[in-house]
Amino acid sequence: MQLKKQNKITTTLTAATCTLLGINAADTVAEEGDWDFDSAILYYSEVDRVSAIEPVITAKREFGDEKSLNLKLVIDVLTGASANGATPSDQPQTFTRPSGKGSYTESADETPLDDTFKDTRVAFSTQWDQPLNSDYKTSLGANFSTEYDYLSLSLNGSLTRDFNKRNTSVSAGLSVANDTISPEGDLPIGFSSMAIDRGQAGFDSEFNATRDGGDDTKTTVDLIFGVTQVISSQTVMQLSYSISDSSGYLTDPFKIVSVVGNDGRPVDYRYEKRPDSRNKQSIYWQTKHHFTQDVLDISYRLFWDDWDITSHTIDLRYRWMFDSKRYLEPHFRYYSQSEADFYHRFLREGETLPEYASADYRLGELNGITLGLKYGMKLANEQEMSLRLEYYLQSGDNPEGDAPGILSDMELFPDVEAIIVQFSYNF
Repeated sequence: MQLKKQNKITTTLTAATCTLLGINAADTVAEEGDWDFDSAILYYSEVDRVSAIEPVITAKREFGDEKSLNLKLVIDVLTGASANGATPSDQPQTFTRPSGKGSYTESADETPLDDTFKDTRVAFSTQWDQPLNSDYKTSLGANFSTEYDYLSLSLNGSLTRDFNKRNTSVSAGLSVANDTISPEGDLPIGFSSMAIDRGQAGFDSEFNATRDGGDDTKTTVDLIFGVTQVISSQTVMQLSYSISDSSGYLTDPFKIVSVVGNDGRPVDYRYEKRPDSRNKQSIYWQTKHHFTQDVLDISYRLFWDDWDITSHTIDLRYRWMFDSKRYLEPHFRYYSQSEADFYHRFLREGETLPEYASADYRLGELNGITLGLKYGMKLANEQEMSLRLEYYLQSGDNPEGDAPGILSDMELFPDVEAIIVQFSYNF
């Protein structure tokens, strides 16, 4: 009798929290033995660059006594062109494909893009949640992800302690991942010169001389500590700190760095080289406030690492309820980051090579803005559907104020624009 009463109280509190956070409680607090499904398909497209289609399906089953099983399947299909890191030039440039088989040529005055970028990723994860007693809850999970040249396996676990009649929760989590990188054409030797096939004899030998084995691994350990506090019947706040340590092969085997002469024209292309370790830390704060009907969701994230990158992320969502079944949710996100200490848009001919270097724009100084709208509505039989449309703009500053020769008039860090469309259906 006492157990049934406790479960009823727990269900009521969970439902109240879901209402506060703007979630359909019926979707989250499923009946024991029932499966609850969420499905979505996302389309992401950068202008003249990468496009992605991502179907996702999640399933949750309640087993009573707050025990539940969560399953998730994600499939990513990516196509298009990806920046290889080289600088533009006033003349066409020819590059060897990562496999060493064939080449591609970029037009003059254009950012060099590898137009054969294509990949399919399949990821599956499972999570088991259950209480240890009335105050402690635990969660254990596993993740599997595979691509044609990448395999990732990880395990995770967390422990949550409730205080103050479950108005305060303190949690700690641990995740360990091991990834294997096996790129087509094998791994390039850092700072080796790209061999270009111009019909010369012995090209295969030149290319093989730049390779350093067929695969390598990296290991990542993540720790997270968090506090969730019910401020009032309308407001919930969360604060967390996370630390991540990665070691092993952290270089992107598909990226290069241009070596330019005094006139700014490329004289060589070197494969990038990154450190073999990275320590990342972040602080995350989030508050959700439930008005009479509408819900405000605001968050801030501060990130820093030992690659000298510091970033700030502000995320704001406002769920405007037309009535009990329909809502419109505007979304604004601002992201800003500093560049890595080994980020070089190009290297100069005749100068000593640095210890590490990468021209990957994702490691440069940049700002990103996301603007979007989401429309959702509840259907019969506790079903729900939504449509999200967003626009993303990323911009960065040229990192070299004294770019030589022709590069002084080139756009070395062009803007990246993207459209995001997502349709979701809960049943």
